[in-house]
Amino acid sequence: MNIRPEQPADVDTIRTLTRAAFANAPHASQTEAAIVDALRDAGALTLSLVAEDNGEIVGHVAFSPVTVGKDVGWYGLGPVSVWPESQGRGIGQSLIRHGLDVLRQMGSKGCVLIGDPAYYSRFGFITDPAVTYGDIPPEYVQRLAFGQHIASGEIAYHAGFEAS
Repeated sequence: MNIRPEQPADVDTIRTLTRAAFANAPHASQTEAAIVDALRDAGALTLSLVAEDNGEIVGHVAFSPVTVGKDVGWYGLGPVSVWPESQGRGIGQSLIRHGLDVLRQMGSKGCVLIGDPAYYSRFGFITDPAVTYGDIPPEYVQRLAFGQHIASGEIAYHAGFEAS
């Protein structure tokens, strides 16, 4: 498997892949593909990686800038998409790990997400009651600091997350 930045020719495949990956997910809003497109169109898709297997795209992960309270230099992880028939093979994990490494190399302060703590704790994400997001239960709001600086406050995602 090869992980690389998205290219313009990948956009349609990423859209189709994201729709398929979230089609039957109980937590999905069915706007995940529109979110990725909106972030890209706004120039707010800081990091967009695809995983290829035998030359075919099998997964995608997006990272975009967020603020935590008034703190900048943080990024939001998601969406993460893998073709349904390829899920459970570690593709999403590889994309996430690779993306987090790139964010560290960029000098980012850290990353936040809304997701299942049982899954995301393997990457070092923790629940921190000082980091919130609307009325989402606090155990699903997670952060991963890359240094000593720990942000606190409400996460503000890019307006692209309002896409529908």
